[in-house]
Amino acid sequence: MNDIFDIIILNGRPASGKSEVIDYLKKTPLEVRRRRFHIGQMDEIDDFPMLWTWFEEDAILEKLMGKPRLHTDKGGYFLWEHLWHLLIERISMDYSKRLRDKPNFHNDYTALVEFSRGSEHGGYQAAYPHLSDDILQRAAIFYIDVPFEESLQKNRKRFNPSRPDSILEHGLPDEKLTRLYKDCDWETFRGQDPEFINIRGYKVPYIVLHNEPDVTTARDENLGRILEDLLNKLWHLRQK
Repeated sequence: MNDIFDIIILNGRPASGKSEVIDYLKKTPLEVRRRRFHIGQMDEIDDFPMLWTWFEEDAILEKLMGKPRLHTDKGGYFLWEHLWHLLIERISMDYSKRLRDKPNFHNDYTALVEFSRGSEHGGYQAAYPHLSDDILQRAAIFYIDVPFEESLQKNRKRFNPSRPDSILEHGLPDEKLTRLYKDCDWETFRGQDPEFINIRGYKVPYIVLHNEPDVTTARDENLGRILEDLLNKLWHLRQK
């Protein structure tokens, strides 16, 4: 049996600490990362670059070409709710290409799938059924839990207006963050089982990092110890 996760799905509100966790893991030497966290070479599949491309395309169409926007209105909100689900289908497609191009992909790689969902656009209950069987049968979920107020504060702090497309420095206006992410269905989605979530017949293990007070921003050894503890618990659940 391999000693690394095939897939970790990383969820949580915007600015909850997901990108900081990934950054910490990426900077951990491979042998140490594999031993402490059961994570091999890291292959990230994040829906943020996908949706940011849509924003850029709409700006080009409207401002430079005088054509109708395809994905979003002038306020930057999706024209149709199903576009949120299209992003999840795109994640599944991108993952299938990994398996196609590298049949032994998971001998060396852990895929890190990252996305956030709020109740306003269907929540996790609407998103997860769009993940492929290949993902669901291999996945473990790592959820980072922060109150909305913490998400709002960190979103303001990290935003760099000169790099709005950056994974670590992008942000949302307060009004937009509130509308899209204040309400979250995570508790309903995970249900009563403290270890597994049933998604289309697959029992997917999960673990929760309660990130208040904030342990992710510093990206120090304290975070390393917490991740080691949680990911080892998740690893044992995955073996079930």
